[in-house]
Amino acid sequence: MAKIAQDFGISESCLHRWVKQAGVEEGVQDGVTSGERAELRELRKRNKTLEQENYILRRAAAYLSQGTSPK
Repeated sequence: MAKIAQDFGISESCLHRWVKQAGVEEGVQDGVTSGERAELRELRKRNKTLEQENYILRRAAAYLSQGTSPK
């Protein structure tokens, strides 16, 4: 493994990560595939946006409810 890494001009740990990721992508090893990782990143981004929108809507509802009290 060290010789192969040296031939490619990369570190041995980098080569180990590549081999492990290839096993994950092929279904040989357990782990998260590149596609799943990208999907998780997008879902986390979407979740953050929705949480921000929800916060803004709660604040707006609280503000608007102050001005519409019955007489």
